Amino acid sequence: MAATDRPLDQATLDQLWDFDDPTRSERRFHEALQSKPDKAHREELRTQEARALGLQARYAEALHLLDDVEALTPTVEARVLLEQGRISNSSGRSADAVPLFEEALRKAKEAGHTFLAVDALHMLVIADPSNAAGRTSDAFALVEASDDDRTKRWAVSLHNNLGWALHDEERYDDALAEFDAAHAASEAFGTSEQEFVARWAVARCLRSLGRYGEALKIQERLAVEDPEDEYVVEEIEALRAALGSS
Repeated sequence: MAATDRPLDQATLDQLWDFDDPTRSERRFHEALQSKPDKAHREELRTQEARALGLQARYAEALHLLDDVEALTPTVEARVLLEQGRISNSSGRSADAVPLFEEALRKAKEAGHTFLAVDALHMLVIADPSNAAGRTSDAFALVEASDDDRTKRWAVSLHNNLGWALHDEERYDDALAEFDAAHAASEAFGTSEQEFVARWAVARCLRSLGRYGEALKIQERLAVEDPEDEYVVEEIEALRAALGSS
């Protein structure tokens, strides 16, 4: 008999994650699953333990763990597929990742799990940029229809990713609009780290537009908040050089 699909709250997973320290995250997930009486929840936690292994480039171990996960619910199935896809993509096999993300999207929708559906679309954009516009549009539609603030946080990443795609095409005005939207979303729904990065991206795009003075003011404010941030330091140096030669 299939388990009832009552997934873990994303906030619970967020508390266990430290993306700057995947080794620590791996340990947290392994410890957390020992205390979960619900088997589907334990299996869901194991997918995140596998993700932490993947972030350490321990791909064989991660895949072995995912193969051992019992896909008791559509949510667990979606998470397994997502992590298998991330491993394929991270190990240079993006073509193999695409069908995994597509199936993860289908399973997430089956489970009514909008957060995971947006995650799958977000990963499809990364793995298959040729279809980025349509999938990004689909992701925005899901985010905008959601009343969950954690799901709405996806708007930060979606606008940011689209901004960089436009920036790469040298469509700087359009890119700036996306970076501004990412910043607004970060203020409304994001973390302090996302808000910091969003301001940095706005300033970086302003530099591409030749608006050096505006960009420098933003970067100098960021430097006050984090004097050790190497990307901020590099931008300040580049902007001061540009202003000195203009």
